[in-house]
Amino acid sequence: MMAMAARLGSGAAAPAQARLERVRLLTGLFRDAQPREMAEEGIFSNLLEILMSASSEIEQACKDSNESVDLDTCLLLTAECFRCLRNACVECAKNQHVMRNLGLISTSVHLIKLLHGIQMKEELLLTALRCSLQFLGNIAAGNRDSQNSIWKCAFPDLFLTCLTYNDEKIVAYCCMILFTCLNSEKVRELLDPGNLTVAFHVLKVYKEQLESEWSVTLLELIMVNVNEKNPVTSEEVNVLMTHADFLAGCFQENCEAVLKLTSAADAEDEEALVTIRLLDVLCEMTSNNGQIEHLQSLPGLLETAIDTLRLTHIAGKQAVNIFTATHAMTGQEEISHPAVGFKSHLIRLIGNLCYKNKKNQDKVYELDGIPLILDNCSIDDNNPFVNQWAVYAIRNLTEHNERNQELIAQMEEKGLADNSALESMGLEIEKRDDKLILRSVRKKPS
Repeated sequence: MMAMAARLGSGAAAPAQARLERVRLLTGLFRDAQPREMAEEGIFSNLLEILMSASSEIEQACKDSNESVDLDTCLLLTAECFRCLRNACVECAKNQHVMRNLGLISTSVHLIKLLHGIQMKEELLLTALRCSLQFLGNIAAGNRDSQNSIWKCAFPDLFLTCLTYNDEKIVAYCCMILFTCLNSEKVRELLDPGNLTVAFHVLKVYKEQLESEWSVTLLELIMVNVNEKNPVTSEEVNVLMTHADFLAGCFQENCEAVLKLTSAADAEDEEALVTIRLLDVLCEMTSNNGQIEHLQSLPGLLETAIDTLRLTHIAGKQAVNIFTATHAMTGQEEISHPAVGFKSHLIRLIGNLCYKNKKNQDKVYELDGIPLILDNCSIDDNNPFVNQWAVYAIRNLTEHNERNQELIAQMEEKGLADNSALESMGLEIEKRDDKLILRSVRKKPS
């Protein structure tokens, strides 16, 4: 291995093709664990020297288009150096630390930014970029010091650059690095108002490429940020609201994916999981009274919530599945399924969208949403608190809305609405001046 380091080092001034062959030989050796463990610092110093030289050549070419630089060979050599480094740090903390201490992380980030700015044969450029990101992913794996170093050098600029690149592999590798580096402190930085663009680019990846794994994780993080127990500042809320249309659009386009969960075999379908998390985020965002008006006016969101509730309700009646209402638990058991509570949350979202909003109240009436909600208000172990959210939704639908009140009263008189269900909601029907009135019979829960 020492001889190999010497040969690689002495090749710094050798023809590029000779250096390329020597690096390729090392790349092959580092596929095995033993050569990785035996690697000496001199090898990585030489690789660093080659990458720094490549950086200089690329910088020069970018500054002066007339400069005679063989970019093809430069990119081939760059890609092979990154392949070699990528292989050398697989499950090898020793090499990860040596590379980081030599400054290979900062050099790599700088080189990636340069590669992004050059005009070159596409495949050569893409290969170099992919290999560079794979190296960063491997040096970060299981190594907190490397993760911190990458974050310091790369966030947010490099992530923004790579997440918007027109190549699925580059975007996927970038997501891998991002989530490998995240910890509680970095999550706060990621969800800072000035950096949320990075987070929403990851969601855009899901929408365009269905790389759902990253989106599920990210939506979980956003949930933490907008949850009532973790109140956000008005500035943070404003940033989130600027992306409300995008989040709602993702939900509207992919909401029917949850129907895959009627099959036990698809219980972990990632597209369905993203839809569930999108609904959770929209519920939290529509719970903010200061920002609710914008969300209430989003085209199609309320209609989608009602349609999805209807589809899942029908699916649960056609066959026994996670959307089937059940009440057979002993109180000791827990249902473990990603769609538990989904219908409850749909009703919660509908209730939020109708809060003090006559237009949306009327829209639910026109879409036959009120009977649908009333048909989902019984105790259901698959949807904890569905009765409470139905109470909340019905109150918001009937507040200062006589037509909706009359509809519910008429349904009860015709036997289409369960009187006991209305009573459980704290509502009763009263006949006054030949008119049926829906009124509250108990104090509104706090």
